[in-house]
Amino acid sequence: MRGKLMFITGLAAGFVLGSRAGREKYEEIATNAKKLWEHPTVQEAAGVAQAQANKLVAEGKDKLNQSKLGEKLHSSETSSDSDLSSTGAASLSNGTGAKY
Repeated sequence: MRGKLMFITGLAAGFVLGSRAGREKYEEIATNAKKLWEHPTVQEAAGVAQAQANKLVAEGKDKLNQSKLGEKLHSSETSSDSDLSSTGAASLSNGTGAKY
């Protein structure tokens, strides 16, 4: 509850300060933020962070696939896919052309 109260207080303070600053100040802040984001050092850091995130996701997928849980999930996916195709459940329709 305290976190929500702090968030709402911050939101209200930002609104009041923002409305007092006016459109010019907003445009100045937006321009500076855009310049900062487009700075080569920031873009390099963002690229490194993206590469690390992709690597962690790939490692996580590999570990999951190598685990017993991953094997169970993979085997249940293939069996449920074949069950759906053999029963025709994958292309159920309500008669209007809309598939479920």
